[in-house]
Parts: sequence; structure tokens; C-alpha cells
Amino acid sequence: MTTPGNFKIKRFPKSRIGTLDVFAAGLQKHHVKALIELDVTLARELIRQQRESGKPLSFTAWMVKTISRTVEAFENVHAYLKNKRTRLVFEDIDITIMVEREHGGEKAPLPYVIRQTQRKSVEEIAAEISDAKTRQLGKEEVAMNSSRSSIWADMYFSLPGWLRRLVWKYFSIAPRQAQQMMGSIIFTSIGMFGEVRGWFVHTSVHPLGIGAGSIIKKPAVVEDRIEIREFLHLTVLLDHDVVDGVEMAKFIAAFSKNVESGAGLQEA
Repeated sequence: MTTPGNFKIKRFPKSRIGTLDVFAAGLQKHHVKALIELDVTLARELIRQQRESGKPLSFTAWMVKTISRTVEAFENVHAYLKNKRTRLVFEDIDITIMVEREHGGEKAPLPYVIRQTQRKSVEEIAAEISDAKTRQLGKEEVAMNSSRSSIWADMYFSLPGWLRRLVWKYFSIAPRQAQQMMGSIIFTSIGMFGEVRGWFVHTSVHPLGIGAGSIIKKPAVVEDRIEIREFLHLTVLLDHDVVDGVEMAKFIAAFSKNVESGAGLQEA
């Protein structure tokens, strides 16, 4: 028999502090949000065929490469605002993903930056993600391959909230440091952990953020026939301070085409 009002106290891992700060900083960004639904039936089938032939591909790795491939043609979408008149467009396309790991006694999503995705194949990205999921973590590690040392992280987490917010404000006017620490794009796939018929609208401090929801089977019209297809819900965040609406629309159209056509998988 339990007594009414009983409870237990559970401490958050340190990484949770960083998550709260990212949300606070992300709310200051002028992101335009696009909720899109893409047919990934062909891409998923091509990935299955590649796996059967012995290639260790994954859907997440292919999505990272597809984002990178599209950003190469629309480089402004991952630019950082330097001041009111200029923006910094980095040659390297560094994409942060979230890797769920055991941390502080509980499973927690930790950021991992895949560097120079424009130079890597889908297989190389898949191998890097697989390694990130299994490599040994430091006891207090909260970012898996950040350019910042653990000493810096300890100092950051020991600061009061208002000072930590100032750190993020500094990154908003120091794009080179922001790029080195977290890349310029984030791809998160929280919706893939359960079937949800809708969109997760996330918050980000990156110029470009893409959040994947669930993959849902439903009927669709294909060449005047009704077929059961697989659809992926995606939320795309684009920083209106660095790119205008016309370019946003062109980027989303190109990205949608690349995803639905299984870009790069035929020759993988």
C-alpha cells in the first residue's frame, strides 16, 4: 500500500542543462518553420537492396548525406549571420545529429557533429554514426566530439543560468566559434522512436534544422493508381535572418525531390 503524496527525486544528467539553454537561445532565432510530408518508399527500398548486397547503409546516414547534397546547391541556408549586413557561409557542411547513449545512469540524447559531410559517402557516414553509438564515453561527457574540452564544459555547467545564456548570446555574434562547436545544421529524428501521425516542431540554434517524425504507411495516388506508400513527416527550420523566402522555397523543393527520388542510392 502506498501513501498518498509519496514521490521520488531523480536528477537530470548534465546534458539536460545544455538542452534547456539551447531551447532558450533557439526561441530568439527568427526561424521559418515548414511542415512537409515526403514519400520515402523508393529510398527505403533502395536502402534495403543495398543492405542485402552487403553495404552497411542506414536511413539516417542517407538523410544526412541528402541534406548535405542539397545544401551544397543552396549554401546560404546554412550561413551564420555575422552582422546586419554580412553572413558567413562555411565551405564545410558540418551536421549535428543526436545519439542516444547511457549517460548519468539514464539514456540521454547527446550531440555528435559529423564533419565535412560533403566529402563523405553514405557508407562512411553510416560507419561514423555506428561508431558514435558504441564508443566509450567519459563520465561527464555531454557532447561527443565537441571542439571544447571537458574542463570548459565543467565551467559552463557550474555557471548560473543567466551567465550560461550570455555564452549562447556570444555564439550568436561569433559564427566561427559556433560552427566549430556545433556545425551549422542539426538533424534530429525523435519521431522515429514511435509511430506518431504528425510533426514534432523542435527548436534549434542552428541556421538550418531538420526534425524527422515517424514513417507512416498510407494510401497515395501514384500514376492514377492507389498504392500503399511510406511517408516521412519532416519539420524544417530556416533562419530568415540569413535567407529569404524564395530561396527557402527552392531549397525545400530540391530537398524534397532528392529525398523522394532516393538521390545517390542508385549509384551507392
